[in-house]
Amino acid sequence: MTTGLPTRAALVPDRLDLAFAVFLRLVACLCLVQGILYWIRLIGYYPGDLYRFDLMPVQWQIAASALAVLFPFAAAGLWMLASWGPVIWFLCAAGEVAMYAGFPQYFGHSPSAIVAHAIVAAAYCGFRALLQMRKRPEAVR
Repeated sequence: MTTGLPTRAALVPDRLDLAFAVFLRLVACLCLVQGILYWIRLIGYYPGDLYRFDLMPVQWQIAASALAVLFPFAAAGLWMLASWGPVIWFLCAAGEVAMYAGFPQYFGHSPSAIVAHAIVAAAYCGFRALLQMRKRPEAVR
Protein backbone atom coordinates (compact mmCIF):
# COMPACT_ATOMS: atom_id res chain seq x y z
CA MET A 1 0.00 0.00 0.00
CA THR A 2 1.40 3.38 -0.97
CA THR A 3 0.74 6.57 0.91
CA GLY A 4 0.97 8.82 -2.14
CA LEU A 5 3.83 10.78 -0.61
CA PRO A 6 6.96 11.35 -2.66
CA THR A 7 9.98 9.28 -1.74
CA ARG A 8 13.13 10.81 -0.31
CA ALA A 9 14.92 10.36 -3.64
CA ALA A 10 12.23 12.43 -5.36
CA LEU A 11 12.73 15.28 -2.89
CA VAL A 12 16.49 15.59 -3.37
CA PRO A 13 17.31 18.25 -5.99
CA ASP A 14 19.66 17.25 -8.78
CA ARG A 15 22.53 19.29 -10.25
CA LEU A 16 20.29 21.15 -12.69
CA ASP A 17 17.99 22.32 -9.88
CA LEU A 18 20.96 23.43 -7.82
CA ALA A 19 22.55 25.25 -10.77
CA PHE A 20 19.26 27.04 -11.48
CA ALA A 21 18.94 28.07 -7.83
CA VAL A 22 22.52 29.39 -7.80
CA PHE A 23 21.85 31.27 -11.05
CA LEU A 24 18.70 32.89 -9.64
CA ARG A 25 20.53 33.92 -6.48
CA LEU A 26 23.38 35.44 -8.47
CA VAL A 27 20.85 37.44 -10.47
CA ALA A 28 19.24 38.42 -7.16
CA CYS A 29 22.56 39.83 -5.96
CA LEU A 30 22.94 41.81 -9.18
CA CYS A 31 19.40 43.14 -8.83
CA LEU A 32 20.11 44.24 -5.28
CA VAL A 33 23.23 46.09 -6.43
CA GLN A 34 21.25 47.75 -9.24
CA GLY A 35 18.57 48.81 -6.77
CA ILE A 36 21.17 50.25 -4.41
CA LEU A 37 22.77 52.15 -7.29
CA TYR A 38 19.42 53.67 -8.22
CA TRP A 39 18.85 54.66 -4.59
CA ILE A 40 22.31 56.25 -4.50
CA ARG A 41 21.31 58.31 -7.52
CA LEU A 42 18.01 59.33 -5.97
CA ILE A 43 19.46 60.55 -2.70
CA GLY A 44 22.17 62.55 -4.46
CA TYR A 45 25.26 60.63 -3.39
CA TYR A 46 26.10 59.72 -7.00
CA PRO A 47 28.81 61.95 -8.52
CA GLY A 48 27.19 63.94 -11.29
CA ASP A 49 25.44 67.20 -11.99
CA LEU A 50 21.90 65.92 -12.46
CA TYR A 51 21.97 62.88 -10.20
CA ARG A 52 19.83 64.07 -7.35
CA PHE A 53 16.08 63.59 -7.42
CA ASP A 54 15.15 67.26 -7.36
CA LEU A 55 17.66 68.05 -10.13
CA MET A 56 16.79 65.13 -12.41
CA PRO A 57 14.67 65.57 -15.52
CA VAL A 58 11.14 64.22 -15.13
CA GLN A 59 11.78 61.10 -17.22
CA TRP A 60 14.71 60.17 -14.97
CA GLN A 61 12.67 60.86 -11.83
CA ILE A 62 10.01 58.41 -12.98
CA ALA A 63 12.39 55.72 -14.22
CA ALA A 64 14.84 55.91 -11.33
CA SER A 65 12.19 55.89 -8.62
CA ALA A 66 10.35 52.94 -10.19
CA LEU A 67 13.54 50.91 -10.70
CA ALA A 68 14.84 51.78 -7.23
CA VAL A 69 11.79 50.04 -5.80
CA LEU A 70 11.42 47.20 -8.31
CA PHE A 71 15.03 45.97 -8.41
CA PRO A 72 15.24 45.16 -4.66
CA PHE A 73 11.76 43.63 -4.86
CA ALA A 74 12.93 41.42 -7.73
CA ALA A 75 16.05 40.54 -5.74
CA ALA A 76 13.92 39.33 -2.83
CA GLY A 77 11.76 37.20 -5.10
CA LEU A 78 14.72 35.71 -6.93
CA TRP A 79 16.58 34.96 -3.70
CA MET A 80 13.56 33.17 -2.25
CA LEU A 81 13.17 31.26 -5.55
CA ALA A 82 9.60 32.52 -5.72
CA SER A 83 7.75 32.26 -9.01
CA TRP A 84 7.12 36.02 -9.11
CA GLY A 85 10.82 36.93 -8.79
CA PRO A 86 11.69 36.40 -12.47
CA VAL A 87 8.53 38.28 -13.47
CA ILE A 88 9.58 41.37 -11.53
CA TRP A 89 13.12 41.05 -12.88
CA PHE A 90 11.68 40.94 -16.40
CA LEU A 91 9.77 44.17 -15.72
CA CYS A 92 12.99 45.83 -14.54
CA ALA A 93 14.98 44.52 -17.49
CA ALA A 94 12.30 45.54 -19.98
CA GLY A 95 12.20 48.99 -18.42
CA GLU A 96 15.95 49.48 -18.67
CA VAL A 97 16.10 48.12 -22.22
CA ALA A 98 13.26 50.45 -23.20
CA MET A 99 15.09 53.35 -21.57
CA TYR A 100 18.47 52.77 -23.14
CA ALA A 101 17.46 51.28 -26.51
CA GLY A 102 14.14 52.96 -27.13
CA PHE A 103 14.78 56.44 -25.77
CA PRO A 104 18.54 57.09 -25.89
CA GLN A 105 17.92 60.79 -26.46
CA TYR A 106 16.42 61.00 -22.95
CA PHE A 107 18.35 58.35 -21.01
CA GLY A 108 21.56 57.92 -22.93
CA HIS A 109 22.76 54.72 -24.53
CA SER A 110 24.04 51.83 -22.42
CA PRO A 111 24.84 48.80 -24.57
CA SER A 112 26.34 46.98 -21.59
CA ALA A 113 23.02 47.05 -19.72
CA ILE A 114 21.14 45.82 -22.79
CA VAL A 115 23.62 42.98 -23.41
CA ALA A 116 23.65 41.99 -19.72
CA HIS A 117 19.86 41.75 -19.61
CA ALA A 118 19.86 39.75 -22.86
CA ILE A 119 22.44 37.30 -21.49
CA VAL A 120 20.51 36.80 -18.25
CA ALA A 121 17.24 36.33 -20.16
CA ALA A 122 18.85 33.79 -22.52
CA ALA A 123 20.36 31.85 -19.60
CA TYR A 124 17.01 31.87 -17.79
CA CYS A 125 15.20 30.59 -20.90
CA GLY A 126 17.88 27.90 -21.30
CA PHE A 127 17.47 26.72 -17.73
CA ARG A 128 13.69 26.67 -18.03
CA ALA A 129 13.91 24.69 -21.28
CA LEU A 130 16.24 22.14 -19.70
CA LEU A 131 13.99 21.83 -16.65
CA GLN A 132 10.95 21.36 -18.88
CA MET A 133 12.69 18.75 -21.03
CA ARG A 134 13.64 16.80 -17.92
CA LYS A 135 9.98 16.60 -16.87
CA ARG A 136 8.85 15.10 -20.18
CA PRO A 137 8.14 11.37 -20.12
CA GLU A 138 10.63 9.03 -21.78
CA ALA A 139 8.10 8.01 -24.48
CA VAL A 140 7.94 11.53 -25.88
CA ARG A 141 11.71 11.88 -26.18
